Amino acid sequence: MIIDTTYLLPLSRIGVDTNLLKAIDEGKINIDMSKLAVSSISLFELQAKAAKLGVSTNHTNEAIDVISSMFRVEPFYNKEVVDISFELLKHIPDYIDCIIVATAIAIDEVLITEDTKIIDKRNFLKERYKLHISNYKELVKK
Repeated sequence: MIIDTTYLLPLSRIGVDTNLLKAIDEGKINIDMSKLAVSSISLFELQAKAAKLGVSTNHTNEAIDVISSMFRVEPFYNKEVVDISFELLKHIPDYIDCIIVATAIAIDEVLITEDTKIIDKRNFLKERYKLHISNYKELVKK
């Protein structure tokens, strides 16, 4: 499973309503943490969000260390990811989101996201790329 950047933000002490990692840790969601992966672009996106919100570099560096050690980090510059992300830009307006979606497609993994621009394209992405998309609420219900 590829998890979107939103779920990484609490690691740098940025609060979100959908704390996926905490829910997994508390047993509310049944996912093996060792099966989770992230796009390397999410590390950049986390840094940018933390800088914008004034999060300390210590918290940001700790988050990056945890992510790097806990999750498989997939490169955003993989040729297949680049090719797919350029195609996706016709349908999803945020290029970073395109990279995250393309990463899930390229490595044939489920994408977990809260991004409504991506979720709104769920049927298209499933039909065109066989991508399965889920979100926090759907996982908690299972």
